[in-house]
Amino acid sequence: MSVEDVVREVVSGAIGYEAGLDALTVAPAGEVDAALAAVLRDAFDRLFRGGWQPAELHRVVARLGDPVKAALVAEAASAYAGRFSQVDPRWAAQVSSLPVAGRRPDRITLLDSSLGLLRELRQLPPIEVLIPPPGTTATLPGKSDNRILDRVRALLAKAEATDFPAEAEAYSAKAQELIARHSIEEALTTAGRAEVVPHARRIGVDHPYESEKASLLDAVARANHCHTVWSPELGFSTIFGFDADIDGVELLYTSLLVQANRAMARDEPAKGKARIKAFRRSFLVAYAVRIGERLADTTRHEIEQHSDLLPVLRNREIQVREVMQKAFPRTVRARGSRIDSLEGWESGRAAADEAELR
Repeated sequence: MSVEDVVREVVSGAIGYEAGLDALTVAPAGEVDAALAAVLRDAFDRLFRGGWQPAELHRVVARLGDPVKAALVAEAASAYAGRFSQVDPRWAAQVSSLPVAGRRPDRITLLDSSLGLLRELRQLPPIEVLIPPPGTTATLPGKSDNRILDRVRALLAKAEATDFPAEAEAYSAKAQELIARHSIEEALTTAGRAEVVPHARRIGVDHPYESEKASLLDAVARANHCHTVWSPELGFSTIFGFDADIDGVELLYTSLLVQANRAMARDEPAKGKARIKAFRRSFLVAYAVRIGERLADTTRHEIEQHSDLLPVLRNREIQVREVMQKAFPRTVRARGSRIDSLEGWESGRAAADEAELR
């Protein structure tokens, strides 16, 4: 059996992993390296053409806990982009943002990680193409006003830095007010422009408590004219909306998650692993529910100042839903998380409700 056959049979499961690794370890190094490189290249080509972006694939692999596998993804993304003269700037920016590999591992470790990575990549399905892969073209979404986003970032940074919950909530509320106002202005000024259309973006949702964190993201999205589809098996949510709205949602969700984790650590019970787990899950559910209510109130208040806005928003809502249904024609409503800790529920609502929005 050739080296190429051994690699492909291990990846397919026809040969046991340890037996295959042993066979590759004693085979001629040049043949093994060439065979692994060819199969890895085919696997990455399939995934990058199939919608996977560099940061997404790196994140999924990094979650496995093997830094060598993650480094191989970063190298592959860079090499893939280098083969094309036409690379979407968003794709290129993701490649540049991936961490640089450290010291090269020894040969056996590299063989083990490469073979293991091939088995992991084989299980990943094609996903929706949101950013055109290198060598293809697509219309770029309109960019949000960086001045507004910079102000939002500054407010959220203050919210994350302060040790006073009421002050943090006040900064977050002001950030949502700016996001809502900017969204309204963008909707009014771009109404009727054919080039302004909804887009989608995938946002990673990390364990533990992925479902509860996805609920928080969904609450923030709904308050800002967006919709989400949670893909638990892949560890991300796809958010659909207009670009300015998605930018605001991503910023706000990231900051609120930091604030939620800090408040949760402050209030959680001191003893009992099961009790702490139930507390944290219930806390995050309550936090998401109450934050969603408060953000929606702020958005509603801003909309009320513009009587001519409702037809525009209604049309944008229809457009967003059409894009979402095209990408995900069949979805199921997720089951709500159980509330096993009244203490966690009350603490979560309190953490989300410690300051007035206006």
